[in-house]
Amino acid sequence: MANKSLEKAQSSMEKAEAALQRTLGQIRAGRANASLVNRVMVDYYGAPTPLNQIAAISVPEPRVLMITPYDKGALEDVEKALYTADIGISPANDGTVIRLVIPQLTGERRKEIAKEVGKEAETAKIAVRNARRDAMDDLKKSEKASEISEDEMHDLEEQVQKLTNEATKRIDEISKDKEKEITEG
Repeated sequence: MANKSLEKAQSSMEKAEAALQRTLGQIRAGRANASLVNRVMVDYYGAPTPLNQIAAISVPEPRVLMITPYDKGALEDVEKALYTADIGISPANDGTVIRLVIPQLTGERRKEIAKEVGKEAETAKIAVRNARRDAMDDLKKSEKASEISEDEMHDLEEQVQKLTNEATKRIDEISKDKEKEITEG
């Protein structure tokens, strides 16, 4: 029971980190990044298909994202999907590829985005703390039910706290890296 509590807590903490990375990957930092179009779905022959499955996505220049459909007939479908995805960048179609030119960010906009990164990091930390609380509650229930001793509970609580500290540290590093990318962009 106690090990399951630890595993569940660790799994929840890892999911919070992964969710933070996904969210931060979609924040424009003034640089081209393929994750900007990760959630774009193209109506390809009547079926919604992820953009990365029907087109090559490359970064030929720091502020240009180039999308080359494998099927040239899908070019207009891809363009329409990019417009409807509302990513804040107008696609430029030259007949063979679509280019997304990421505009340069102003200093004020960089600060706003950095604040947004901080908020997302705090949301991830809250998820980590919730996982910690749930694990601690499970351990207390196990001790009350005499499934584990008081000493075992103390050791397990220390392990949960260690997991929490590690996850929080990784979240701080992830957000610090993204803020650096935004301010240096």
